[in-house]
Amino acid sequence: MSIDNESAPKWFVEALAAPVETGNVEVDGVSIAYRAWGEEGCPGIVLVHGGMAHSRWWDHVAPQLAEGRRVVALDMSGHGDSGHRDGYSLELWAAEVLAVAQAGGIAGPPVLVGHSMGGIVSFAASHLYGDRLDGVVILDSPIRDLTPEEIEMRAQAARERSGTKVYPTAEEAMARFRLVPPQETAEPYVLEHIARQSMRQVPGGWSWKFDALRMTKDRRTSLESFEAKCRIAYFRSENGIVGPNLLARMRPQFGPDALVTDLPVAGHHPVIDQPLAVVTAVRTVLAAWSPA
Repeated sequence: MSIDNESAPKWFVEALAAPVETGNVEVDGVSIAYRAWGEEGCPGIVLVHGGMAHSRWWDHVAPQLAEGRRVVALDMSGHGDSGHRDGYSLELWAAEVLAVAQAGGIAGPPVLVGHSMGGIVSFAASHLYGDRLDGVVILDSPIRDLTPEEIEMRAQAARERSGTKVYPTAEEAMARFRLVPPQETAEPYVLEHIARQSMRQVPGGWSWKFDALRMTKDRRTSLESFEAKCRIAYFRSENGIVGPNLLARMRPQFGPDALVTDLPVAGHHPVIDQPLAVVTAVRTVLAAWSPA
């Protein structure tokens, strides 16, 4: 995609032009796609996207984090350019995250940075693979169990839109792109780029990349017994979906030394409305955690 240089700031245009490598690794019989920035063989981070999203949500963020590091962003199964499964689980997605860290050329234990559902996956990884991680940064993720009613409601909504919607033109598909949950604040050039990278050409037109039946295939794992087994930094978006009461309930699972703070002004999708604040927050945590 070409970005209009007059509407997008220089840093954004340069980020999209940064050298990037692509690859695939097989995890439990499914091909997992990833993108990588920075020098292979360096310590690094894995960027983990939210539900129905994909690795291209990080295109403008990853290059800002790649100085002296290897940065890898994956498409979890059922998303982006990765394969689909008959069933999805936090355990499988966490295994995919660890697999792309190794296949993508990160040296040593990686730091995970996860947004929304990706933060839940990253938290699950901190419980399952804490001794193989250098830390986890979570962006506005509700670390809680869904009620049976919520699970059924999501599955019903997925069944109702189970047919693969095909739009005759890319522009018509773009017009139908929506953030979930809805968010009024967004940098338009970021939103446009992400929307365009969220679809693929199919017979008859254009369709979204994610598995439309994913929510009917989720094997929900209870998070109540999970606790972080590596260091945690949690950033709650001030205008996001995690309220103070939920944050207080989640807080003990992160451990007594966790960094927990707010991203001022940000909505639930901070890489879209506050991308440079996200870069600054992650850089700050990485500097604080650096042995130097």
